[in-house]
Amino acid sequence: MNEVSALEQAVAALRAGGVIACPTEAVWGLGCDPDDDQALARLLRLKARDPAKGVILVAASIDQFAPWLEGLPVELHAPLAASWPGPATWLVPDNGRARPLVRGDHDRVALRVSDHPLVVALCEAFGGPVVSTSANRAGEPPAMSAEQVRAVFGDELDAVLDGPLGGLARPSTIRDLVTGRVLRS
Repeated sequence: MNEVSALEQAVAALRAGGVIACPTEAVWGLGCDPDDDQALARLLRLKARDPAKGVILVAASIDQFAPWLEGLPVELHAPLAASWPGPATWLVPDNGRARPLVRGDHDRVALRVSDHPLVVALCEAFGGPVVSTSANRAGEPPAMSAEQVRAVFGDELDAVLDGPLGGLARPSTIRDLVTGRVLRS
């Protein structure tokens, strides 16, 4: 299957409420439409992930996060603009836009503008951000290849967008936008 049709298949799966896998900057990720509660619940079930933890949203550009950034004080936009695109995930105060399963038990939503070409292409083709959480069952190491994703999840996924990882040694830094506190370095 060529890359264009694989991308189209992944986008169609997202739009149909499916769960997909694709490479990210450091590990393989699982994704779904962040506005589809059934897809979110299914993704969390597949991972056996505690819904209280929340998930990260990735986008192709800061503009795709406009609805999530609405009402954010202007001075808090500078760190986002300075670090995106790239491996910086920011915990941004939720303005009410994030679904409960995206946010988890938190008053923040985790956002990252990716510089991984496949993630960017996926978000552009989908027309907005997608959920991105490591492709693994809770407590297990994340998948590092399409083969590992298929070995863990078999036919439970609706699409696998194959491609190389982004070359980073570890997942993105997670930092609270308001306090500056680093939660994952």
